[in-house]
Formats: sequence, structure tokens, C-alpha cells
Amino acid sequence: MADLLKFELVSPERLLSSGEVRQVVVPGAEGEFTVLANHAPVLASIKPGVVTVTDANGAEERIFVRGGFAEINPAGLTVLAEEAIAVKDLSAERLAQQIRNAEEDVADATDPKKKRKAQETLDHLKGMKSVL
Repeated sequence: MADLLKFELVSPERLLSSGEVRQVVVPGAEGEFTVLANHAPVLASIKPGVVTVTDANGAEERIFVRGGFAEINPAGLTVLAEEAIAVKDLSAERLAQQIRNAEEDVADATDPKKKRKAQETLDHLKGMKSVL
């Protein structure tokens, strides 16, 4: 059996995942990358996308992350996500309504700072929709 990798996925709200896994695919800002046991040390920015975790038995778990950082060191991989939600917990209907609301917020914003924040929210929601 191949070596296992210690993995933790943390968001501001809670620890979402912790354990030994076979591999993790991370949506890096400079491209997607796979982390296995004994990976070279790396610190990378994460773009919105899906983190795919393959456990020791080969089962996959997919988690949408909005962004953050991945740190690989001799102890393992830690993903610090700005926001994270299991893909299985995403609701297409709820997401569609949130996108409509965000589009209205972008259209209604007059202050450049508020418009930029509303656009970031809209982009985030569309990114979540793309993984459904």
C-alpha cells in the first residue's frame, strides 16, 4: 500500500476534513496540482474551484473552495480556505436564486467599492454553479 498523506482542510468556521489520505487535487492559482505523500514543500495560493480528496480506500470527496492557501510540508498538506462547502451539499435551486440576487446587487450598486464586492460575490456564486 502506498504511503498516506496527512491532510487538513480548514475554513474560518471550522475544520472540515482531517485524516490520512491517498492524494489531494488542489485548484492552485497557477494551475491544478496533485499532492501525494512525501511531496516537496510548497506554499501556493488557491483559486475558486474543487479540492478532490481520495481517501485510503480510493473513495473521493469533492469540496468547493472559494480561495485561500495550501501549505505542503513534511507533516502533510493543510488547505486554509476562505470558504468551503462539500459539493454534495450544493443546491442548484438555492444557488440559482442567490445568483439572481447577486446580479441585482451588481446592477443596483452605485458606489465602486460596493459594486466590486457585489461582483466578487456574483463571481463566487457562478464558480460554485460551475461545479454542479
